[in-house]
Amino acid sequence: MNSTTPHLPARTVLGSILGVWVIYFALTTIRGELSGFGLEWEMLWRRGVVCLVGVAATVGMWLVLRLFDRRSLAIKVTVAALVSMPAALVIAQTNQWMFLPLQGQIEQKIGEERGISIRRDESGNLLVDVPRAPIERDVDEAEAAEPQTVEPATESVLISPAPTAMDRWRMTFDIALGRYFLLLAWAALYIAIQARAQALAAEREGERFRSAAKAAELRSLRYQVNPHFLFNTLNSLSALVMTGKADRAEQMIQTISRFYRHSLADDSTGDVTLADEIDLQEHYLEIEAVRFPERLRVKVDLPDELAHYKVPGMILQPLVENSVKYGVSASAKPVTVSIVAREEYGRLVLTVSDDGPGTPAGHGGGFGIGLANVRDRLEARFGNEATVTSGPALQGYETELRLPMVKHG
Repeated sequence: MNSTTPHLPARTVLGSILGVWVIYFALTTIRGELSGFGLEWEMLWRRGVVCLVGVAATVGMWLVLRLFDRRSLAIKVTVAALVSMPAALVIAQTNQWMFLPLQGQIEQKIGEERGISIRRDESGNLLVDVPRAPIERDVDEAEAAEPQTVEPATESVLISPAPTAMDRWRMTFDIALGRYFLLLAWAALYIAIQARAQALAAEREGERFRSAAKAAELRSLRYQVNPHFLFNTLNSLSALVMTGKADRAEQMIQTISRFYRHSLADDSTGDVTLADEIDLQEHYLEIEAVRFPERLRVKVDLPDELAHYKVPGMILQPLVENSVKYGVSASAKPVTVSIVAREEYGRLVLTVSDDGPGTPAGHGGGFGIGLANVRDRLEARFGNEATVTSGPALQGYETELRLPMVKHG
């Protein structure tokens, strides 16, 4: 357990404490009604006082338990078992003080229901008055006997001797035992609620770390695109300068500037609208058009209803770059690079294709690296929900991306 483990909100804890004691109050009240002792109002308010003391004792338990929120479960259980003992004794003693004055009334009530007299003498012994048994005498003895004082018709029988101090403590302990398990039940509830809160906090923390790792992966994959693109454009720019085509070199520099202003404005880990992504690729194709003014043709088909759907930024860049490198650059005739978007069975389908000679058998590793980058980025962003299909078409080469329809990033 680390130092960031949260404490339970006081509102939650107090709610659990009040809930336990309200249930206890309701159950003991129902039991009192069923016992038929009467004295409903007297017992009710006294029971309420006991429950209030119980609430205060449980709050005291919580103040101790929360000091061990970041400790192991075994320590929490041990502390709960220990602090429940004095709290239970306090509640039991309060119960004794509150209900002791009603003991005589309850005993008298029981006696009335059974038609007998129950009372306590000055020493506190519990007595019951029962009819005295008649004394049988012979008639002659009765006549000869001298007149005597009339004996009472009842005699007192000892039911229970006056409770000693040990008896009182034993009774208090018996009451405390029941309250002890009630407090342990609340402590178990507290530990369970806290464990759930800690599990949720750990889950949120793990999700935060997973999101950070995912963002770092996306950022790394996105940044792989820029150096490769910059390398190619600088080579092209160098070729224009060396061949004395200064005007076209200047045009390329301006186009490169607009491209990077656009691409760097976006969050490297975030999604962009499909319209912005395709607009960025058109900037890139403008750069390449400076190199291949007679050979590069561009075709873009973006339906208006798909323009605001979200895609990973620069996800099409490696595909368009491959079409230029292996389609336009390798051909002596005009080649059309096409970027087409459509919706199909609830999926966003993006196709980048060219009608050039396709990928030569002996091409370098650039094509595979660019396509692998696209696959890795889509997997990091969408998992198994995105697919990439790439291969020769009837004319040239085609790569198709199938993505979830995302509107809000």
